[in-house]
Amino acid sequence: MSNQVVDRKCITPYQWNQGCFGWHLLADPKLSVIEEEVAPGAGEVLHIHHQAQQFFYVLSGVATIITASQDFHLKQGQGVAITPETPHQLKNNGTEVLRFLVISSPPTKNDRENICAGSN
Repeated sequence: MSNQVVDRKCITPYQWNQGCFGWHLLADPKLSVIEEEVAPGAGEVLHIHHQAQQFFYVLSGVATIITASQDFHLKQGQGVAITPETPHQLKNNGTEVLRFLVISSPPTKNDRENICAGSN
C-alpha cells in the first residue's frame, strides 16, 4: 500500500468494543496506523504488548490512558508513547466521541495480552 492516498471514507471500519470503531489506515508488516473512535464511557481493558511500541495521538475529544506509573489525560493535538511491556488501558471518560490515531511498530496483531478480563 505504498505511494497511495488513503481516504478513511473508503475503508470499512471494524468494531472492537461497544461503541468503539477502527479504520486501518496503514497495515504494513513493520508499521500500523489506525484511526479509532471511542464513545463516551467506553474503552478497553488493561493489556500489554510485548513487542510493539505505540503512539496515541488525539484528534478530538479527551483520552485517558492509564498505566501503572501515571494516568495521561490527552486533549486534541496531544499524544503519548507507550513502550513495550507497559500495561495500559485507554478510556473515554469525556462527554464527546474520542477520535485518535494509534501508531504501532511493529503492528500489535498477535502481540496483545489482556491483563484484566473485566468490562471496559
